[in-house]
Amino acid sequence: AVSEPLPQQTLLLELLMMSGDIAVPDSNNGTLLYSTLKECEANKWLELTRFGAGFDKARITEIGRNLVVKG
Repeated sequence: AVSEPLPQQTLLLELLMMSGDIAVPDSNNGTLLYSTLKECEANKWLELTRFGAGFDKARITEIGRNLVVKG
């Protein structure tokens, strides 16, 4: 069963749907954004890939996209 996303997870996924891929911090900087990214990645709702210079690229997955669309 797919777990229900928390409000901040939904917000992040909606942002990725609207903006496309974004650059995000690649190390834990103690922010809500970082922990939310990791939670979404663990649920396979987004993928983080190496971007460089302290950043990763966040990309919404098909699973994440379906979650937002059916909302």
